Amino acid sequence: MVERMSNPRTMLTALAVTLALAVAAAPADAQFADRKALTLDGAKRIMAAAEAEAAKNKWTVAIAIVDEAGELVAFHKIDETQAGSIDIAIGKARTAARMKRPTKALEDAVAGGRTVFLAVDGLVPLEGGVPITVEGRVVGAVGVSGVTSQQDAQVAQAGIAALGVK
Repeated sequence: MVERMSNPRTMLTALAVTLALAVAAAPADAQFADRKALTLDGAKRIMAAAEAEAAKNKWTVAIAIVDEAGELVAFHKIDETQAGSIDIAIGKARTAARMKRPTKALEDAVAGGRTVFLAVDGLVPLEGGVPITVEGRVVGAVGVSGVTSQQDAQVAQAGIAALGVK
């Protein structure tokens, strides 16, 4: 005797089998994202341009470059940069990558009373962290610390400009 499809258990089993067959039949490349990623060569190019901007202005800064997850790809500290700038630069880069926006936006939000950002562990809401965006997607970020926040951002943006992206 054939069980009726009105039985909920039978319907769920049939749906599960159909979905399993559909997934198995899908091309392998449909199961993986094809996206841009920041390479070490790209990070080196950003670093060279950022260091050149800092040198041109005689600024001593720490420069951190992270991938899309906020993990460190490259870091340099120009001679005579204060030690406190190390953690701040890394924090700015991680914040920009993980929050997918310039840290200036978070600084402005905190200044406007949105203090909730201060409760997020590791978040650095100070200008000077800039995301690297390719085709509308954040692939990493640059964080700079050592001079004024606006100057830090200027160095980060000069580095990113070397890639010809935002």
